[in-house]
Amino acid sequence: MRQKLKNLLLKPMRCNNHEYENKRKIDDPLHLDRFGYKVYSQNDEDGIIQEIFNRIGVTDKTFVEFGVQNGLESNCHYLLLNGWNGLWLEGSKKHFKKLQKLFKKPLSTKQLTAINAFITVDNINKLIGEDGKINGEIDLLSIDIDGNDYWIWEKISCINPRVVVIEYNAKFPPPCEWVMEYNPSHIWDGSDKYGASLKSLELLGKRLGYALVGTNRSGVNAFFIKKELTKGLFAEPATAENLYHAWDNRNVYMSSGHATKEYIGN
Repeated sequence: MRQKLKNLLLKPMRCNNHEYENKRKIDDPLHLDRFGYKVYSQNDEDGIIQEIFNRIGVTDKTFVEFGVQNGLESNCHYLLLNGWNGLWLEGSKKHFKKLQKLFKKPLSTKQLTAINAFITVDNINKLIGEDGKINGEIDLLSIDIDGNDYWIWEKISCINPRVVVIEYNAKFPPPCEWVMEYNPSHIWDGSDKYGASLKSLELLGKRLGYALVGTNRSGVNAFFIKKELTKGLFAEPATAENLYHAWDNRNVYMSSGHATKEYIGN
């Protein structure tokens, strides 16, 4: 009976702590939480990306994104609709074939380049720099391949993105440092063996010259900005401990208006 009562008491404590953290971040205008919304992104990434560029400005409006499936639900679909140019990399032949059909218009005008390739640390710079013909400073890099994300980001050298969006494994909260062992043939099996903890990504970002500036409320993606661009514009300290969100399906945005069936941009 005593143990049962103890378990009941623990449940609201966990809930209250979670709600406290959400309120703390939403109430602080330097945190990105209040700005999230979904247009075409999986969750609230569209709004967070928009707010980041509201604060730091844009340069060439160029993106590189990989792990887009058919492109409809992706971090850069909305940017494409708003006149950005960029490169999509997708490993699945099935998804890529559909992508080519759905995004025929921007592909035909060269606003968008798409390449069907399985990404590894050995081919990523060739795919972006030689095949995709994108080099140097760009505005945005988005990484979501459910596995070797950490190792791919570490290896990229042909581009210098001002902002990086990367999936993290929210199962491992800070200060836990965990990175999936590199496997060039990895395909996610739905288990917890993928990606890297937020703390490990924070430390990698710092080594590459980036500051962690936030995560989305569903606990899926982390947002990094070149350190010299932060200028007191984002929440401090720029650590996983301060900015972590646990995975929370209550905050997963399942829809935004009516269903998206095709690219509707001009």
